Amino acid sequence: MSSGENLLELFEEQKIFLETTVKENIEKYRKGDCVLTVRRADGRPLDNATVCIKQKSHAFRFGANIFMLDELETPEKNEKYQKCFADVFNMATLPFYWDSLEPERGKPRYAKDSPKVYRRPPIDLCIEFCEKHGIEPREHALAYEQFFPKWLYGASTEEVKSELERRYAEISERYADKIPTIEVTNEMGWPKGRTAFYDDPDYVRWCFALAEKYFPNNRLVINDITGASWEGNCRATDGYYAYTEAAMLKGARIDAIGMQYHLFQKREDLYTRSRKTLNPECLYKHMDLYSGLGKPLQVTEVTIPAYSWEAEDEAIQAQLIEHLYSIWFSHPAVEQIVYWNLVDGYAHFWDPDPEKIKASQGDMTLGENYYYGGLLRFDMSPKPAYFKIKELLGKTWHTEEELHCDANGTAAFRGFFGTYEAEITLDGVTVTKEFALDKNADASIEITL
Repeated sequence: MSSGENLLELFEEQKIFLETTVKENIEKYRKGDCVLTVRRADGRPLDNATVCIKQKSHAFRFGANIFMLDELETPEKNEKYQKCFADVFNMATLPFYWDSLEPERGKPRYAKDSPKVYRRPPIDLCIEFCEKHGIEPREHALAYEQFFPKWLYGASTEEVKSELERRYAEISERYADKIPTIEVTNEMGWPKGRTAFYDDPDYVRWCFALAEKYFPNNRLVINDITGASWEGNCRATDGYYAYTEAAMLKGARIDAIGMQYHLFQKREDLYTRSRKTLNPECLYKHMDLYSGLGKPLQVTEVTIPAYSWEAEDEAIQAQLIEHLYSIWFSHPAVEQIVYWNLVDGYAHFWDPDPEKIKASQGDMTLGENYYYGGLLRFDMSPKPAYFKIKELLGKTWHTEEELHCDANGTAAFRGFFGTYEAEITLDGVTVTKEFALDKNADASIEITL
């Protein structure tokens, strides 16, 4: 067994768990029964008609960050990026990092024609792309202290609060009605802050209280790193669980809990350091723990590295993604899965130099776990992992059937939650109607022609 195949051993050992709990839960929690009734304009049932239904989109949110939108070095690459993104995902994480959104105090980069900042496309450009393709935008992140602007470093708690309120108000005015999910705080485990406010014991509660003021109708999310989310002891004393619960007990309106999932280890270290993160039963235990807080879960940032463009490495990346996405999708509390970087080679967090990246074109010295963590190669060709996600969403977890109405004009089916298109042929004319199968709504759908 190769070192890469070793990463799959717990999935093989727990094969029965994957074939029972995971498959059964997907059927139980991600699908619903629906009865369609088709009527003519005068109210009479359309008896014995054939109705072809096809799922158009998922209610569940599958996404990626969109940080390289129009950021690549050629128009051809940018066009390919947009197409590959829109062909698969129904959610996009937008870069609201404060240091790049407002590098100069009072001069935010919201507009499409704003000065360029690498991997930080202007928000209006991202919104335009999302609206064009029916993709739901996701905000990341309002109060992410490690990306506070330099002009705020060393500021007093009161000054930080004042500037945060101005920031919240501006973002709310421009985007509250366009972005349903607002990530309020992110990565609270950093040992050292850049402002005095970061050390305030009321930091999280205060940030959420302010978010509730300016985003009363949005979903407010807390978020933290992989180790905090998946590598704890699965107890209420785990740090992320404890500070989230404490904030909620203080009155913070936390609507969902974000859980990052980055495999950022070096190849030689990944096996030993992933005995929890690549353990299906352990993953389920962590989801069970956090769902006990009574809030939905969001897997907010996913990186599964291939470590090279060799066929074996890419095949293992695709297998890991299939297993992990199936596990997350099967848990009733999870509502979003967001892959992090769509393309290899552009996510050098420690040395984000575009010229160096362009010159490298595959130089592993830049960090193989970052360089090969995408779903597309540097030349924009799709990897097996990209096709695997596309297959899961477009075939495996997809409903498409031909139904036959009875004498009362009704037909029943069981399908994945989402939006559908129904094609009904009447008197030689085909009529297309859209409807939604929603787990929280009546599953009796009436279509009038």
